[in-house]
Formats: sequence, structure tokens, C-alpha cells
Amino acid sequence: MLRAMDAAEFTCQTLPSMRPQLRIAVVTETYPPEVNGVAMTLGRLVNGLQVRNHQVQLIRPRQHADDLPQPTSTFSEHLQRGIALPRYEGLKMGLPAKAALTHLWTRQRPDVVQIATEGPLGWSALAAANKLRLPVASDFHTNFHSYSSHYGFGLLRRAIVAYLRKFHNKAAVTLVPTEGIRRELLAYGYENIEIIGRGVDTQLFHSGRREPSLRARWGVNDNETVALYVGRLAAEKNLALVFRAFDAMREAHPATRLVLVGDGPERTSWQAKRPDAIFCGTQIGEALAAHYACGDIFLFPSLTETWGNVTIEAMASGLAVVAYDCAAAEEVIRHSENGLKAPPEDEAAFIVQAVSLAPAAALQRRLGSAAAARAAQLSWDTIIDSFERVLLRLAQPLPATDTQQDWAPAARSS
Repeated sequence: MLRAMDAAEFTCQTLPSMRPQLRIAVVTETYPPEVNGVAMTLGRLVNGLQVRNHQVQLIRPRQHADDLPQPTSTFSEHLQRGIALPRYEGLKMGLPAKAALTHLWTRQRPDVVQIATEGPLGWSALAAANKLRLPVASDFHTNFHSYSSHYGFGLLRRAIVAYLRKFHNKAAVTLVPTEGIRRELLAYGYENIEIIGRGVDTQLFHSGRREPSLRARWGVNDNETVALYVGRLAAEKNLALVFRAFDAMREAHPATRLVLVGDGPERTSWQAKRPDAIFCGTQIGEALAAHYACGDIFLFPSLTETWGNVTIEAMASGLAVVAYDCAAAEEVIRHSENGLKAPPEDEAAFIVQAVSLAPAAALQRRLGSAAAARAAQLSWDTIIDSFERVLLRLAQPLPATDTQQDWAPAARSS
């Protein structure tokens, strides 16, 4: 009897999952190995969908001349033409491709289309999907209407808001990372908004990554406090406030150093103006994790984020975070419990919070420990499960499992 039960249990455990398998077309202007929050998030979601045995068809611009599709049993890529994004080195904007996508999806019809970016490629995908009556989910990853004032397009703000609203309202659902963004978009007339949060890789980002040798290369000793910024060095990140906060911190606690990790159009000018700061350039993977863990205080004054992955990466790394009460900080930081927050746009309050931490090593450790505990609750598996449920709902009626045979991965580019 025991052997029969064991055999039955083994058979149940080895049977294929009865979870419906979807054919998902993902359209985006950015994807790893590009380094930004949207690319990182999409990489996580796509990998998670493949682990759940869904077929993913990725449509994106070619990143460089030698860029080639990398198909697997659950993944295909269709590379489109693109042009460089002004003032955003290393990123491409996809060109219109409605005819190509209509042709592709007529031959290889997806069950659902996920559009991550709202550029010409995203608009083409939306038009093609609507023409073919395919269900569409869109993502709102970037506050382009907020960015406009930093890039000389302030007069176009109303037109940008109108375009984005029209774009997203043509989708069946628009996914946002926070309740604050949901409220903002509803006030602008967006419809069908749902929240899908963000996770953090706590196996990569944790305080155990601290490397005394890295701090030594910075010229920082154990008695000094490192104020850290990680992110793009660009106008929309409000970098001037990072330096004003640092100056105030150093006045209160002279043994304070400023380290900036990242690159962008403002790096050269800031590096020339502020030789007292340490500029480390772009870091990825374990090197990035070590840079986080070697800090003590994390300064993040950006007001243009929809989420801000760096906030929770810093928390997971055990840093005491100072941020405005918006985006990720609004969702996951409890003021004075696992970080410090200031009201949005209140620069004086932001500086006060930063200064209060500079000489307070015990407070830094307490907040950093609580921050790491909160970040440990932000599982990517839970986020991907929620994302999958949205796609399954949109794909109703669910496809039969044997329909996957006509969607074999293909390596294609335009």
C-alpha cells in the first residue's frame, strides 16, 4: 500500500502544471542589459513569466549594430529599428512599426499584448493590437509629463498629458506601481488603473555586501559617514538638492563624505563643480550591491519617479534612507521607523532630515536594520504572480494548451 501511495504521489508531483499557458507579446523601448529601472523591472517580469511556462515574444529596438535575437524554448525576440533618445545616451526610441506588427501578430497571434513604453513603437503596437482585437495591458513606468520641464518641453506638458491619457485609455488596463500614481492618473482622466508593485532581489542587495576595501578606495575610514546617491545624473533627478543636503550634513558632522553612483548628462559638470564628491560611474550586479552596502545614508530627492527601484535596493542593503514622501518611499517607508521622509518639494524639510542622520550612527543602524526587514517582504515572486493574474484575466477565454505549438520561438529583426 505504501509503495502504491508513493507512486501516486510521484505521479502527481511530476505531472505537467494545469496552469494555462499564455502567448504574451511584450513591447518595450528598453530592456536589459540597458541600465534603468524600466529595463530591470521588465527583465524580472519576463523571466518570471518564462519560469511559469508562458511563451514570451519580445518586441524592442535594436540596441547596437551587433545586437542579435537570443531565442529559447519560451522566448523569442523581434528587433525593430530605432533612433537614439535625445539626452539619454545608450537608449533607443523605437520607430513606427504598425504594419510589421500587424503582419507578425496575424501569423503568430498572441493571447495578450503588454506595452511597457509609450513611444512610437508602443503606439504602433497599440494600433496593431486594437486592429486585430487583441487585449492590451499598458504600463505607466515614467512620468514623461514631469520630465518635460527638465528637458525644455515645458510648453508641451499639456499635450504630453493628453497623449499619454489617450494612449493608456485605449488599453484594457494600465498598470502602475503605487497608489499615489493611481490617484494622480485618475485625477488626469485615466481609466482602468490597477496597481502592480515592485520587488527587490534581497539575495543580491543586503548589508553583507559591505567591503572595507571599497570604502578604503574611496578614502573613507570607519569613523566617517558615507552619504550615497545611486541613479542617473540628470536634471530630472534633482541633484542640486543632493549637494545642498550634503553640505548641510558636513557642516553638522564634518566626517561626512558624498558618493554618487551612476552616469548621465550632468556628470561632467557636477564632477567639475564638486571635486569633494566621489563619482563612481555606472555599477551593476554585485559591484552595485557592494557600493550600496558601503554607504550609511541614502539620499534620494527625485520627484519624477513612478517607483524608484533604488529606494528599495538601498533599504535592502541596510541604509538609512532620506526621500520625499512619494513613489516607493510613500509605499514602504514609515517615517522614523525604517527611514526618513519629507513632504514633496519641501527642500528645507529634506535637508533637516538628512542633517539629523549625519552624526547619529546608532540611528542610522536602527533605521537601516528596519529598512532591510521591510525590503525582505517585497518578493518578486509575489509581484509576478499578480502580474500573471492580470494577463490571464485579459486573455479570457483561456487558450488551450496545445495551441502553443504554432508559436515556436523565432529569431527575427527589422
